[in-house]
Amino acid sequence: MRRILWIGMWMVLAGWVAAGPSAAAEKMKLLPAVERNEEGIYVQPWFHESFLDLRDDMAEAAAAGKQLVILWEQRGCPYCREMHVVNLRRPDAVDYIRKNFIVLQLNLWGDREVTDVDGEVTTEKKLARKYRVQFTPTIQFLPTALPKGNKKPGHDLEVWRLMGYWKPFHFKHTFVYVREKGYETEPNFQRWLQARAREYEAQGKEVELW
Repeated sequence: MRRILWIGMWMVLAGWVAAGPSAAAEKMKLLPAVERNEEGIYVQPWFHESFLDLRDDMAEAAAAGKQLVILWEQRGCPYCREMHVVNLRRPDAVDYIRKNFIVLQLNLWGDREVTDVDGEVTTEKKLARKYRVQFTPTIQFLPTALPKGNKKPGHDLEVWRLMGYWKPFHFKHTFVYVREKGYETEPNFQRWLQARAREYEAQGKEVELW
C-alpha cells in the first residue's frame, strides 16, 4: 500500500525554515555546499548516475542491498535549496542515506527519456504527471523488488512518499522509517517519529523535533 505524507508548504517557510540552523547543526562539521547544475538544480555528487530505466535502477539497488528513492526537484525551488543547504550537509543523514538507498534525482519539468517500472517510455515531466507529483521536493520510495511480471507504474508500487521540506530529524528518519518498514506496523509517520524520539530521549540522546 502506498503511503503519502502531505504538508503545507507555507507552513514550512513560515515556521521551520525561518527558525534557522539548530544548535546541534552549528556544532556539527557540515559537508561542503553543492552548486546548481546547468538546469538550475542543486545536485549532490553521490546521487545515482542512471540510464533512467527505473527497472534497472531498482535491480541495481537491490543487488547492493539498498532501495531506490526518486527525488523530484525543480529550478528555483526554495524548499529544495533548503534541503540541500541544511539536511544534505549533515553527515549523519547523508551517511545513512548512502548506506541504505540509491537516490535518483529527476526534474519535475525535465525532458530526459525515462522508462517507468511498467515498461512505459516517457519523459521526466510526463512521468511526474503520471505519478501525480505536483510539489518539490517530493521523495518517492519504491519497494526493494518488483513483483514478477509487473505491469503497475511506480506510483502504484511506492511504499512511502514525503512532500515538502522537513527539518533534519524528520528528514533523516523518513529514510529510517522506510528502511525499517515502520509503515507496516505504524502507518502514521508522525506517531512513529514521536515514539522514536521518546526512545532516543530515554537513552539520553538529543532530539530536535522542532
